[in-house]
Amino acid sequence: MTAPVAYRKRGQAVWLDTISNKLVRSGRLGALISSGAIYGVTSNPTIFGQSIQKNEGDYNAEITRMAAEGKDAFAIYDALTQRDIAEGADLFRPLHDGNAVDGWISLEVLPSLAHDAAGTVKEARRLAGALARPNVFIKVPSTPAGIEAIRSLIGDGISINVTLMFNRKHYRDVAMAYVEGLEALAEKGGDLSKVHSVASFFVSRVDTLIDKELEAKAAAAEGEKQDALLALRGKAGLANCKVVYQDYLAIFEGERFRALAAKGARVQRPLWASTGTKNPAYSDLLYVEHLVGNDTVNTMPEKTLEALLDHGRDLGDTVTEGLVEARETLAALLAEGIDVEAVGEKLQKDGVVAFAQSYDELLATVENRRAEAAHGLAATQKLTVGA
Repeated sequence: MTAPVAYRKRGQAVWLDTISNKLVRSGRLGALISSGAIYGVTSNPTIFGQSIQKNEGDYNAEITRMAAEGKDAFAIYDALTQRDIAEGADLFRPLHDGNAVDGWISLEVLPSLAHDAAGTVKEARRLAGALARPNVFIKVPSTPAGIEAIRSLIGDGISINVTLMFNRKHYRDVAMAYVEGLEALAEKGGDLSKVHSVASFFVSRVDTLIDKELEAKAAAAEGEKQDALLALRGKAGLANCKVVYQDYLAIFEGERFRALAAKGARVQRPLWASTGTKNPAYSDLLYVEHLVGNDTVNTMPEKTLEALLDHGRDLGDTVTEGLVEARETLAALLAEGIDVEAVGEKLQKDGVVAFAQSYDELLATVENRRAEAAHGLAATQKLTVGA
């Protein structure tokens, strides 16, 4: 039994954190699905940008075709991303039809809308309507404007993947927005059982930032103090997730949600994101093997998935283990002047900026190739006329 299959029996779904035309049409995605290696896919502007820049599939040919039709860069980007998501969703559809919690794929709203609640709602509705598939999540960031949009979208019955969460406040705000959205939907007489959601909580980026702070403090210390600071490296990310999972249990096993569950509502599953290990000194499965638990998702890059398939272990329901140690780690960090909540706020702000930059770079790439294609087409037409 592979680790993903073992984890699925424990209630966790392994997802792949990448998408490309080549992955979808080469048969690779279908093979991963049929073998039980993955149960869903996530995407974001950075992922699409890398795929299009590398021309992983027929992107250049499609850009040339749409340039000839007079489409601008955004229209081309919109068509390419929707096509890949739609084709991926269709590959997952048999799995989804067998079990509605599996077989999901996500498409993110424009990063420029991160602080625009009304714009996010409008764009999410547009994408959901255009894709018209029951196993597509519309991805919305957990900014204050995003939280407002999530309430409205869940109230509309649209399934949402909430992203860019880094601390407990982010998580609790998102979970309550989901609950409030379901309550609004129930008041309208909507079918709560058809609404799904995941809460994407980022892991490795927390350690990356905190480790740098610990190393800076350790450089100014010595002896046992230095050792104690360095011993805290690589622990914040997991500790953060473990206490957040306890928040999940408190909210979704609480009386308020039980009333919704009685009407068919589903829990909003915590999704561990950014689970590829960035520090080579740590295990390549640090953020995978130690976050397994019921009603969770772990989305990972291909390299991490390959490692999981090669030497991944089933260590049990690890997300609920070491809770005392997790809380002690967070307390020890706070005592050293490192507030994980404050770190989370910085990481979210940085993440919003990074995704916006990735989108701008992606659109610039599409525009450059569109312009080249249009220029080439004009030159060809000129030669044809001259002949």
